[in-house]
Amino acid sequence: MSDLVACHRWSSFADLGRDELYALLKLRADVFVVEQRCAYADIDGRDPDARHLLVWTTGREDLAGCLRVFAPGSGTSDVRIGRVATAAFARGRGLGRWMMSEALAESARRFGATGIELDAQVASEAFYGRLGFRRVSADFDEDGIMHCTMRFVCS
Repeated sequence: MSDLVACHRWSSFADLGRDELYALLKLRADVFVVEQRCAYADIDGRDPDARHLLVWTTGREDLAGCLRVFAPGSGTSDVRIGRVATAAFARGRGLGRWMMSEALAESARRFGATGIELDAQVASEAFYGRLGFRRVSADFDEDGIMHCTMRFVCS
């Protein structure tokens, strides 16, 4: 994976530069709104409470991937991972798996052994399952896309 990832950065919202914030919001809009044809309010007011992972790949200036992590107590007693997005040009090369490994490691560094939850699109349930997440809810509709809550327990 190290040959794919040229640069990555964890950042609080306040520490994101203008260009980083633009790239983050553009990637999320490209993936969630345009590709998935889902008109929803991506800018939900929660980004200031999260830590953000931004990833650039070798040979590209465009942001390749991003996700956000919420501390326990941000609406739940578990760490929450969300807005996991990979640019079309970076898919199929293990970047999503690498980003999730980074998110799990960052969660362990910052919050210790705690539960970690995410709301996965049902179509991505197998991907998260291979990473050790297990479904803990029935399917639910979120903005026209079926999701389920999944939980990872640190050992």
